[in-house]
Amino acid sequence: MSSIIKFYTDISLVLRIIIGIVLGAAIASMSGDWGTSISFLGGLFVSALKAVAPILIFILVISSLANQKSGQSSNMGGILLLYAFGTLSAATIAVLLSFAFPAQLDLVAGDLSRAAPQGISEVLSTLLFKIVDNPINALLTGNYVGMLAWAIGLGVLLRGANENTKFFLQDISNSVTGLVQFVIQLAPIGIMGLVAGTVASTGFSALGTYAHLLGLLVGTMLLVALVVNPLIVFVKTRKNPYPLVFTALQGSGITAFFTRSSAANIPVNMQLCKKLELDEDTYSVSIPLGATINMAGAAITITVMTLAAVHTLGINVDLPTALLLCVIASVGACGSSGVAGGSLLLIPLACSLFNIPNDVAMQVVGVGFIIGVIQDSAETALNSSTDVVFTAAVSRNAN
Repeated sequence: MSSIIKFYTDISLVLRIIIGIVLGAAIASMSGDWGTSISFLGGLFVSALKAVAPILIFILVISSLANQKSGQSSNMGGILLLYAFGTLSAATIAVLLSFAFPAQLDLVAGDLSRAAPQGISEVLSTLLFKIVDNPINALLTGNYVGMLAWAIGLGVLLRGANENTKFFLQDISNSVTGLVQFVIQLAPIGIMGLVAGTVASTGFSALGTYAHLLGLLVGTMLLVALVVNPLIVFVKTRKNPYPLVFTALQGSGITAFFTRSSAANIPVNMQLCKKLELDEDTYSVSIPLGATINMAGAAITITVMTLAAVHTLGINVDLPTALLLCVIASVGACGSSGVAGGSLLLIPLACSLFNIPNDVAMQVVGVGFIIGVIQDSAETALNSSTDVVFTAAVSRNAN
């Protein structure tokens, strides 16, 4: 058994994931029932990631801050600046491409069981209340903003603790990290199940109607990932950004594409930052925070889907309104939940800027759920990989 495990772990994780993707697609193509049968493996993998992520973040942040040496910088200011600028840039690119290649929708109602926020004040209010959430409830519900607030507070106060307490926290942190590494090793099997379940249930046939819209969404995200983000990194570091960008897309983007959850991908990003030898005091905070507020992909989705509704209804848009849409999409994206489809419920908020009725806006959300198998996957891959890219850019530039 040990030799089998060694053979499995000696193969590159990326290669194993690619094999899992091919096997999952092949199994579902041969038999939809087989694909459905093994889809539970994907659900188990995503659930395991979501289970381990909250306790990992809580313990790791407390341990990192408690053991941080006096006067040591965490570089968080620079990372937050890149998060904000990157999200706003993504929304701006989405506006430009939406006017260059306007998309229209066949508005159809979908399964819209969740309520959308009614204004930007509601989004900001939700964020503030998440910060003061009960720490136990934050852990149980995956409220990473609340977890970070409590972990940072406890970590700072524990700087004055005795060395034995700090060593204990470090040992607990190392043990939880070991559990995370074990879960990540199961990624190829989990992704095989996710791919099989997706192919078996959708077959992607329903996506043909929205090929233009999907092309606009995915094309914009690729442009941001391969041109805008590298340009931002180059300006920050004055070095070739593409080795870092491709490493992040390979190590973070692939798993995020299939898990479709920034929250579930936090342990993967943590492991990648460790592999890149970044400062643990920095990435232990920036990665979970990025999974909450660094949402370039979400800003693109909100902007493109809103302007598709605008073009469908024949509404004229002037430059000031387009710029305001960029800001609303960027701020609203920070309030989107780090779960599959989280950004779609913020589309009515952006549509309200153009006086689009809420029932029409919710039909646009319905279209979003139809194409979500591709849109949300690409969005999450961009969001999650960008967290690593910007964290590494600031950390390496500071050294």
